[in-house]
Amino acid sequence: MKRSLSTPAYCRPQAYAAFAFELGHIESTRGLFRSACAIAMHDRPHSDMQQTELVVERLVDTVRSRVHTPTPQARLAHLHDVLFDLVGLRGNVDDYYNPENSYLPDVLRTRRGLPISLVLIYKCVAEGIGLTVHGINAPGHFIAAVETDPPRPHADGEHSWMYVDPFYGGSLLDEEEVFQRITDSTGRDMPRSRHLLARASGHQWLTRMLTNLQAAFAAVGRERDMLAMQELQGLLDVSIAPSKRRVQ
Repeated sequence: MKRSLSTPAYCRPQAYAAFAFELGHIESTRGLFRSACAIAMHDRPHSDMQQTELVVERLVDTVRSRVHTPTPQARLAHLHDVLFDLVGLRGNVDDYYNPENSYLPDVLRTRRGLPISLVLIYKCVAEGIGLTVHGINAPGHFIAAVETDPPRPHADGEHSWMYVDPFYGGSLLDEEEVFQRITDSTGRDMPRSRHLLARASGHQWLTRMLTNLQAAFAAVGRERDMLAMQELQGLLDVSIAPSKRRVQ
């Protein structure tokens, strides 16, 4: 039976409904992107999700038009040339805690954002040209991992990845450099455990975005907006409850 949608007390109904609609698709890249756009609609009620998707599609077309050698290395090189040199995507180091750094329409307009929003844009454009990208849910600093082709076996039998940090202009990192970024971001010398480099599920990705926004709103006394993000988090948590019960 389909669960009826409750009326939110704080979140804009349009954003709440759009977020709820996408929750069945958050493990797909498109569903994840559209869910993130729905979050932005609370504070940006006039934002157009389809227009935001169109901006990404145009970036994909721009990269694709430059690729003449269809190797992963060529695609990656042109991807970085367009996103980080031509477009100039970067982390917003000057105003890091501004909520707009989490809103995909704003990030695509200003070309500045948080690590997690930049990685999502990177993932969408990269997958549009045939690459496979995962979000890495590292403590303190969200990064991207690009699947290598052919895969390079890691010492423990798992495949290794090419790590990318869109926040710092698409810099390529090896595993040790990723751990150093974690240490720098958290202020703690974290153990060199590959558990810290786990891929983010759709639920984890959106939870982290919502948590960032709750902290940003709380810091400037925007209590109603903070509570709106908690309402979206509640929707997200309820959406995975049935699958959790089946596993238990």
